[in-house]
Amino acid sequence: MTRAVCPGSFDPVTNGHLDIITRAAEIFDEVIVAVGNNPNKKTLFTIEERVALLKQVIADTGLKNVRVDHFSGLQVDYARAQKAQVIVKGLRALSDFEYEFQMALTNKKLAPELETMFMMTENKYAFLSSSLVKEIVFFGGNPEGLIPPVVLAPLQEKMAKVREKI
Repeated sequence: MTRAVCPGSFDPVTNGHLDIITRAAEIFDEVIVAVGNNPNKKTLFTIEERVALLKQVIADTGLKNVRVDHFSGLQVDYARAQKAQVIVKGLRALSDFEYEFQMALTNKKLAPELETMFMMTENKYAFLSSSLVKEIVFFGGNPEGLIPPVVLAPLQEKMAKVREKI
């Protein structure tokens, strides 16, 4: 059985993330969407909220071979603990590649038995990032088609609280 880990912050999950997850699910027997808890990253949603949103999004897709989990620490340690063979990373642009390539080489040094697979997102999501979605919602824009529908209300609530603090 081939098992892949698809790690990320997913703050919030976008349709670009979902594109990568869905396509990975077509390739691997099992895909673990692993929400990273990185103390160096300031997130809008708590790790529990991000996991809950992802679980709802995955349930809505009907993908039976995808599960959602969370982790702290190194991706390779988590992947090993899950007995995964592959780490799947989505790429949008050359700037993503530079960072992810460096990470993949480092991961290969730390865990030679793990492979990293890069997947290019569909063209229609090549510009999309969680940061961009948050900015659109912050300024009252409509992110329809950029995020799964279940993400909209919680994101609007969070961004309203951010606006109140300013």
